[in-house]
Amino acid sequence: MRTYKTGEFAKSISKIIPIRDLATASFSDIDVLIIPSQSNMLFLLAHKQRIFDYEANGGIVVTFGHQSEEWLPNVKWELRPTNFWWWLEKEPKSGLVLAGNDHDLFKNYLTLADATWHQHGVYWPENDVETLVATDDGGSVLYIDKTDGKGIWINTTLDPDYHYGSYFMPATERFLRGFLPWLEHGDI
Repeated sequence: MRTYKTGEFAKSISKIIPIRDLATASFSDIDVLIIPSQSNMLFLLAHKQRIFDYEANGGIVVTFGHQSEEWLPNVKWELRPTNFWWWLEKEPKSGLVLAGNDHDLFKNYLTLADATWHQHGVYWPENDVETLVATDDGGSVLYIDKTDGKGIWINTTLDPDYHYGSYFMPATERFLRGFLPWLEHGDI
């Protein structure tokens, strides 16, 4: 919760809805609903329709970290082995490529290095989405889905909230420093 409640990023969060309160919480006064990494999947599945209704009525839903294909729309998940120390290898390669270099997020707010740390897997979206960060074999690590409803899904397998909140991985701090202002002021 450090990411959302304290420090420089708390100013970007106007309301925190505990996951156990999803059934009764009002979404009418929020522009962006962020689903943190490491969220309880049973609660998300139980309240999936409320989140889908929010998006269908023009809301923006952001998901961090691996989220189950059981509740995310139109996507398949592929678990991959995690190499936590790829950057220590000779001629290190993260396996990530910038697919959306013309997108406002990467033109004005982030670099690929800001979105690069280890990865746990990839999404394979089924709709015609805009992938911004991909693996070198085409798996999606960060994508924007505007294909259903009036709203927007922004899904990433990256878990910056977890790592920033755990006090390690400087890239996650840079990511949040660009990503959260983009959600507020950028061209999504």
